Amino acid sequence: MTSLSPPTQAPENRRSRENDWRLFLRLVPYARRSGRLLAISLVLLVPLSFAGAIQPIIIGQAISLIRSEPNTFDFLQGKPLSQGLNILAGLLLLTVVIRLALESVQSYLVQKVGQKITADIRNDLFHHVTSLGVRFFDRSPVGRLITRLTSDVDALGEVFSTGAIGIITDLFSIVVITITMFTLQWQLALMLLLMLLPVAGVIIYFQQQYRKANYKAREELSSLNSTLQENITGIGVVQLFRREKFNSQLFRTINQRYIKEVDKTIFHDSAVSATLEWIALVAIGGVLWLGGVRVMQDALTFGTLSAFILFAQRLFDPLRQFAEKFTAIQAGFTAVERISDILSEPIEIRDPETSSVKSHLSATDNPQIGEIRFEHVWFAYKEDEYVLKDLDFTIHPGEKVALVGPTGAGKSSIIRLLCRLYEPTKGRVLVNGVDVRQMPQAQLRRHLSVILQDGFLFAGDVKSNITLGDDYSLDEIQTAAQQTNVASFMEQLPQGYNTQLRERGTNLSGGQKQLLAFARAAIRNPQILVLDEATASLDVGTEALVQDALDRLLVKRTAIIIAHRLSTIRNVDRIFVLKRGQLVESGSHEELLRQEGLYASLYKLQMLGNEASL
Repeated sequence: MTSLSPPTQAPENRRSRENDWRLFLRLVPYARRSGRLLAISLVLLVPLSFAGAIQPIIIGQAISLIRSEPNTFDFLQGKPLSQGLNILAGLLLLTVVIRLALESVQSYLVQKVGQKITADIRNDLFHHVTSLGVRFFDRSPVGRLITRLTSDVDALGEVFSTGAIGIITDLFSIVVITITMFTLQWQLALMLLLMLLPVAGVIIYFQQQYRKANYKAREELSSLNSTLQENITGIGVVQLFRREKFNSQLFRTINQRYIKEVDKTIFHDSAVSATLEWIALVAIGGVLWLGGVRVMQDALTFGTLSAFILFAQRLFDPLRQFAEKFTAIQAGFTAVERISDILSEPIEIRDPETSSVKSHLSATDNPQIGEIRFEHVWFAYKEDEYVLKDLDFTIHPGEKVALVGPTGAGKSSIIRLLCRLYEPTKGRVLVNGVDVRQMPQAQLRRHLSVILQDGFLFAGDVKSNITLGDDYSLDEIQTAAQQTNVASFMEQLPQGYNTQLRERGTNLSGGQKQLLAFARAAIRNPQILVLDEATASLDVGTEALVQDALDRLLVKRTAIIIAHRLSTIRNVDRIFVLKRGQLVESGSHEELLRQEGLYASLYKLQMLGNEASL
């Protein structure tokens, strides 16, 4: 799937060591998927190139025929001038028609292949990105990833749609034209060929400079998109704290850096075009000078000289197009490097190659169904900076356990390990007696539902936000809504369950979004339910309604509840008190109050705060 993936090494080293050819080879697997269309495009190069090489010869023959020079074709000799010119005009028209027709077909096929390759790479990149662990997204700005998935992939598609095949066409045309010139007059042909050598050196130099500038420009574009995405997402904070002017200046600074790098790419690209224009004029002048001398010495006919003047133009036209397409390819290779940086990211959370836990998870007679066990678990987001230290506990099937502790104690980290969003640094996490690393992720999360404080909603209707792509009927959706006491809310929406929600559910209140999250969990009938401050955004009336639904939802289910309001967890079976990643206390509400430890201190502080607010 990820054919672009390079060996794992530092991006800087990789860019310095790998040449364009190695980068191009990474695209070959995608090109093979459209092998038939590419083959047809390559076959069309032959008639296209020969048609282009014959046209100057036909024009030269017309001039020789008008001047009655002895080098005309055999089939034209002895024919009247008008008849000969008509024949040559017909041949010229035929070559023009052939070139136009074949170029149209080839352009269509190449564009089609380019679009298909672009779509395939974007699909593979999206699949890979969504398979990466949460740890990757902790350090990767969203705007940067969006740039890789959009503009970088589009630039990469240009390698095929207007670049690679076009360069092969231009190179083939140059070869055919050069061979044709040597068959007509080797001295003029040699002079034009020698002029190509310094031109090639100039093009290579400017393209290397273009490549460096283009890489920096795309890095700045990523920063620009990251800043834009951050400001749009946090527009409320930006406006509340009057950050518009400051953020605009920050955006303007990044934008100027981007423009500066883009200007460099424009300069190097323009330098190539200007160099080619001057060299083409020098080449035509050289042909006129040397050819004129040969004509005066009767060593060359005027018709052949006219053909070589056209050949000089034709020789530099594909070279000019080659340079333009090479610029697109350089931009594409820059995109390959940047996309490879993403595709080389290892997928940290993987399913086991073979698993036999499916039946074990689903077995209704398994006494461990709903059991959670942490065995000496250590966990660090950064190396040697442990946020969980030697956690060792068991939550029995059907037990309701609350996690409490100061901010940063590790409560959310426990949930992330349980859901296998991260892997333990040391130790094991077991669900139903099975190490979560031995379970398929889909199977694990099918038996475990998490309700977060800030439920995320996708753009779409209410039904799709409850089912999340799973195959549930409308009756099942309505039943889940009734179980969680949110059916009345659903019926109040303009189109009921078919009501369209905007991005992130901005046309719903925070409490309404949370109600959908409860229905989303209920419909899946999970063995284990995790509530992370799930009722914090609800008003008193709605919270009472949802609490009644939760009491029914938690029956015969294992539950882990994270709550900062300690008054809401008084009725759980056990309370785990965490401090700096360690389990320091465990017991019921009354037992922990009698111990007069950390939990008792936190509870008394909250009670005092509540009394002071009355």
